[in-house]
Amino acid sequence: MKAIIQTDPENPRALELQETETPQLQPGEVLVKVAAAGVNHADLVQAKGNYPAPQGASEIIGLECAGTIVDAGDTDREVGEEVGCLLAGGGYAEYVAVPVGQLMRVPQGFSLTDTASIVEVAATVWSNLGMLAGIKEGQRVLIHGGGGGIGSFAIQMCKALGVEVAVTAGSQEKLDHCKELGADILINYKEESFVDKLKGSCNAILDIIGGPYLEDNVRCLAMDGKLIVIAVQGGAKGTLPLGRMMPRRQSVHATTLRARPLDQKAEICRSTVENVWPLIESGKILTTIDRTLPLAEAATAHELLETGAVKGKLVLEV
Repeated sequence: MKAIIQTDPENPRALELQETETPQLQPGEVLVKVAAAGVNHADLVQAKGNYPAPQGASEIIGLECAGTIVDAGDTDREVGEEVGCLLAGGGYAEYVAVPVGQLMRVPQGFSLTDTASIVEVAATVWSNLGMLAGIKEGQRVLIHGGGGGIGSFAIQMCKALGVEVAVTAGSQEKLDHCKELGADILINYKEESFVDKLKGSCNAILDIIGGPYLEDNVRCLAMDGKLIVIAVQGGAKGTLPLGRMMPRRQSVHATTLRARPLDQKAEICRSTVENVWPLIESGKILTTIDRTLPLAEAATAHELLETGAVKGKLVLEV
């Protein structure tokens, strides 16, 4: 098969479409012919050598894709079935081996390209805001990086569940995008302090910045509020005001999806399909694809994503 191979480990843009071996199935896996693969910030980090694949996973970049089962292995799935796939790696390729528990049905009315843009983001947002934070109607959630793929999806999901949404972004264009998706409180972090607007009012915060935002995030939490850190784009170290947190019963959770055990990933996929797919199929959550590119242009996709100018998701089509 052909796949994107990083030919120079010192150069994160050395991503070339080359011939490589087709994956061999392990027990409980199916082989999927990839139609499209979503591009995520974690892919950029992996290309820089800072986010290696978990032991035993494919070293090919790509955490989500959609396609057609061409070999069902020892599972009860059917050849020809179209599926979305949550991956630990391997998405930037013509074929990928997928544990059966990480297959997700294609939402009604969705193309494979549409599906490839939502698998990772839907599982990430639901597992953190739905399963961990337990957000409910009438609450307030702060989403950092509201203009990106995670943020765009999280805004829509929260609004569909009756939650008030505050977002931060670095440009008026991105804030306008967030407003179109339903965000209620728009904050340009380059021009104003999100603490000034939100102090003590957020039931949950979904954060991609990490260390530099820790203290300010905690100041924005309400009683029993949960801060959930899913990326550390600003750095991994910061200060926690424990004296403020303890009487307010606040908590900080640092989570990742990729390294979870297979049974946890399977439960997240199952719960995401059960709770989020109906919101997608009813039109309450729309895909926000900025653009699609051919698989061979993976390096260009990474360059675009790193500029910070992308609104929504980038998708590579095979």
